Amino acid sequence: MQSTAAVSVSASATASRGGARSEAARRPGGVRVCGLRGEALTCPSLRISQAPARLAVARAAAATNGAVAGSGGGFDYDLVIIGAGVGGHGAALHAVEEGLKTAIIEGDVVGGTCVNRGCVPSKALLAVSGRMRELHDEHHMKSMGLQVSSPGYDRQGVADHANNLASKIRSNLTNSMKALGVDILTGVGTIVGKQKVRYGKAGFPDKEITARNIIIATGSVPFVPKGIEIDGKTVFTSDHALKLESVPDWIAIVGSGYIGLEFSDVYTALGSEVTFVEALDQLMPGFDPEIAKLAQRVLINPRKIDYHTGVFANKITPAKDGKPVLIELIDAKTKEHKETLEVDAALIATGRAPFTKGLGLENINVVTQRGFVPVDERMRVMDADGNVVPNLYCIGDANGKLMLAHAASAQGISVVEQISGKDHILNHLSIPAACFTHPEISMVGLTEPQAREKADKEGFEVNIVKTSFKANTKALAENEGDGIAKLIYRPDTGEILGVHILGLHAADLIHEASNAIALGTRVQDIKFAVHAHPTLSEVLDELFKAAKVNSGVSHSVNEPVAA
Repeated sequence: MQSTAAVSVSASATASRGGARSEAARRPGGVRVCGLRGEALTCPSLRISQAPARLAVARAAAATNGAVAGSGGGFDYDLVIIGAGVGGHGAALHAVEEGLKTAIIEGDVVGGTCVNRGCVPSKALLAVSGRMRELHDEHHMKSMGLQVSSPGYDRQGVADHANNLASKIRSNLTNSMKALGVDILTGVGTIVGKQKVRYGKAGFPDKEITARNIIIATGSVPFVPKGIEIDGKTVFTSDHALKLESVPDWIAIVGSGYIGLEFSDVYTALGSEVTFVEALDQLMPGFDPEIAKLAQRVLINPRKIDYHTGVFANKITPAKDGKPVLIELIDAKTKEHKETLEVDAALIATGRAPFTKGLGLENINVVTQRGFVPVDERMRVMDADGNVVPNLYCIGDANGKLMLAHAASAQGISVVEQISGKDHILNHLSIPAACFTHPEISMVGLTEPQAREKADKEGFEVNIVKTSFKANTKALAENEGDGIAKLIYRPDTGEILGVHILGLHAADLIHEASNAIALGTRVQDIKFAVHAHPTLSEVLDELFKAAKVNSGVSHSVNEPVAA
């Protein structure tokens, strides 16, 4: 159960990303795409001459949505967004920019999981772990002529840093919406009928409002498999871990994905020993296998980390009455008992589940799929009969296409484009992801196995080139030569299929590759881009220059596309 649920979330995201690419190849030339040239260049008919057709598509979309900005029509709002996380915030700001009267409903606090219990406070903890790791690396310090004695930390001070950062970003998001005129409505939002939303909070009467268009942006919550008892103190999820109420001597982390890997970086830097419990046969199953293998050598093997793979945590009992946390492990295939671990604490990092209960979807004939709201490529909600529900959209973790905060924001912006009369499709393969360990891991597009599977089905070849951080001047100046960048591409066309990086500031470096995919830039073109020297960006410069495209393949022409 534990592995199935955790894997199903990942598989859903992967499938949708692959599907986005295959579906995009069949799109008519008149569709405007976010990550535009990623698909535009595969469609010869998408040229300036298509402007009348594109305008017709935009007008048709506007007519369908009835969403001309400020057009009134008896609705309280042009757009109501349920959920004020990063996705809802991004949609709200873009809606105001488009002239839409907008309200956002939040039942908890502005910022959602990312700002309050996810990416933002975790980066504060990881910033501390990075400093501690560097200060404790005596060889690294001496090689640069530095001397540091007895570095330490104040646990409460570290926790306060994470909490203060979350509070600051939450305040920034709230103020930005208020300044632009977005109405922030407090309460739990429920869809009660077509273009109708009720919201309210305990102890106060509910209110009902109407909206020309509605976006569901309710996000997700930590997924806890059956058999695991959470007490929030010795057995907990990432929500609790970010408070850093303790630093256990020995902690088990159930799951070795992004969340588990980042927390292993934090805990080991602060002095804990870590044991991974992974249901699949290898650690970091969602990463490109070659990158995962190198990451294990750099991020796991040298540290106080051991692991059990191919096992389920069948039962976890919190520490009490002087007894430690007990973790019963069973074989993932045979379900036979293997052993029982006794640890000081256990972090459950088995993925996230959509937060969609109580939305009132039954009122509009929508049935969730494993909790996810079904949507099409335009984020339009689909009902139980497979039909589009007019004027209703779902973005972010709640739809399961790609469970990343910035993906939610991009989906929200894409939806606002549509309801403003401009047809718009998001290319999910152009959306990057990052794991903020030390060193970092980042990726965009397909993994090597995914690319080869696609190539087998569609009948083309795949080439791989790699470059090392050990050959980069800036990385060597920092004494941070561990790492590689990997490019997966088509030698017949020069199309970039995927880029994966492990190394210093990999999370920042990936965007050149993601933008190249989004804009449809081919390797035969991007290799002529100029990079400042000496910078880490030259890792990608060398990577693209190393790619060999078949002779006879012409440079792509960046023709303008009609708006």
